[in-house]
Amino acid sequence: MLHLKLETDPRWASIAEDNIEEILTDHAWCEQKAATNAITMITHNSQYEDLVTELLELAKEELEHFQMVHNIIKERGYTLGRERKDSYVNELYKFMNKGGSQLQSMVDRLLFSAMIEARSCERFKLLSENIKDQKLSKFYYDLMVSEAGHYTTFIGFARKYGKDIDVDKRWKELVEFEGELIKSYGKSESIHG
Repeated sequence: MLHLKLETDPRWASIAEDNIEEILTDHAWCEQKAATNAITMITHNSQYEDLVTELLELAKEELEHFQMVHNIIKERGYTLGRERKDSYVNELYKFMNKGGSQLQSMVDRLLFSAMIEARSCERFKLLSENIKDQKLSKFYYDLMVSEAGHYTTFIGFARKYGKDIDVDKRWKELVEFEGELIKSYGKSESIHG
């Protein structure tokens, strides 16, 4: 369903579990960035009422996820660390078309967002199936389902509004790019690392 070219090595789940405080902090900031991304897209594309409505809900849900992760951090006696740089997202961003029309920019941003949600969904699935902590396993399963919905939302809007753009071709190009990019990741204690 996610159409990822390369799956994460299952050993990443062990790295994550052995460094759960670091993973939780990184995850919290990923949720905050996802909410900010949705708000940014609303700001730049406010003429699309249905997109605004849907992304407002998505932004609220991402902030709720941020709060949920923060609550887990507090419950475990950890402290929310400083915001982490997300090298994967920064590298993925380089693929986006910086020129062209506003519509092309919107479609690229939607596809970029869909890819991040797809990879997050895949990582959450891996965590839900492989970590021993049952509470976190269920938490990551529930988030996996949510991320799959976000992925579908972004892809759906790209296809809806990108009628004059070959969205499927652009998506395939992004999948190829991400497939090469992800080969350098999956070895560190971060959601996309």
